[in-house]
Amino acid sequence: MSPISSDKSFIPQQGYYRKLLAYQVAECIYDVTFIFTRRFLEKGDRTIDQMVQAARSGKQNIAEGSAAGSTSKEMEIKLTNVAKASLQELLIDYEDFLRVRGYEIWDKDSPKSIQTRRFCQNHNDSAIYREKVAERSAETVANLALILIHQADLLLHRLIERQKRDFIQNGGIREQMSQARRNYRTQNHNQPSTNTPITPNTSLKKEK
Repeated sequence: MSPISSDKSFIPQQGYYRKLLAYQVAECIYDVTFIFTRRFLEKGDRTIDQMVQAARSGKQNIAEGSAAGSTSKEMEIKLTNVAKASLQELLIDYEDFLRVRGYEIWDKDSPKSIQTRRFCQNHNDSAIYREKVAERSAETVANLALILIHQADLLLHRLIERQKRDFIQNGGIREQMSQARRNYRTQNHNQPSTNTPITPNTSLKKEK
């Protein structure tokens, strides 16, 4: 088997996004936002589509970036950054909702915020959040979303830094392809040929 075909890292299989903690939290954020906008915003409010789309973008771009990483590390990093930016946009929408309606934005050191943050750190199943937000107040759900977004932002920052390190260490797919080709040529340069060349002195036996 040739070095190229046996090299498992040549085109690594990506698409592991469902195992990423950042994706799991982003999925929770999407579900919370979907229910929040339908419970607490009036039908026809343009903010509904904007918030849901921002939450969806946060989730989908993590998945798309993971899939793209098998052929383009640059695209993987770019899409993960898009996911991070989309969730920041959503965070501002939640802060606006709380501020203009006179609701409290929980201080990060308040008992409610600490308790909620601990809960979020230990629960990444979106089904739990769908159940919880169906019965909580607008202020509580919005602050829950803020905490989840802050956690996702930190996770995405770490993910992007890891992707950058991987790119610096291993390069992009073109560099990996060039290196694999050079390795192949080096390993096969001095190998003797298995085919004997036919020369004028070569005796050929006639077939009977």
